[in-house]
Amino acid sequence: MRAILLIGLLIISASSLATVYRWVDENGKVHYSDEPKANAEAVDLNQNTQNSMTINTPPQASVTPKETTQVSYTVTIISPQEEATIRDNNGDISVDVSVAPKLPKGAKMILLVDGVAATEPQTSTTFQLKGIFRGEHNIVVNVVAQSGKVLASSSPRKVFLHQASVFGPAKKSR
Repeated sequence: MRAILLIGLLIISASSLATVYRWVDENGKVHYSDEPKANAEAVDLNQNTQNSMTINTPPQASVTPKETTQVSYTVTIISPQEEATIRDNNGDISVDVSVAPKLPKGAKMILLVDGVAATEPQTSTTFQLKGIFRGEHNIVVNVVAQSGKVLASSSPRKVFLHQASVFGPAKKSR
């Protein structure tokens, strides 16, 4: 059964390779058909029938690369002052920063406390820290481009956070 089916498919595929005829009618219109007509000639389809196209591109003007001037940013922590003692039982610290010149588009600032990012990157020059533990801390602000490259850093600022303790000196009883 399979052999008969295979032979039938081969016969059908061989008959589909019919000759194509081309002729021009009395109005000058070109026609193609698989049936021969008067004044028709056989078209050889074994030729390369792929379309080829060339694209003419306009000449490109010589483009000189822009000189990338490296902008030097200055980041300064305005407050708190160096070695300031901040008294806050909740551990809240406000940090104000100055940046010159203006930040480029997409650049943000990150506040690092003891070398760890303490806030999300932001464009605001005021940082609000919450829940900082008492003791000595070093604060640094980095200006970071969208690519993650650090464009500038402030000098480290040492601050002390003081929190009142419930464990005060023992009171003498009378």
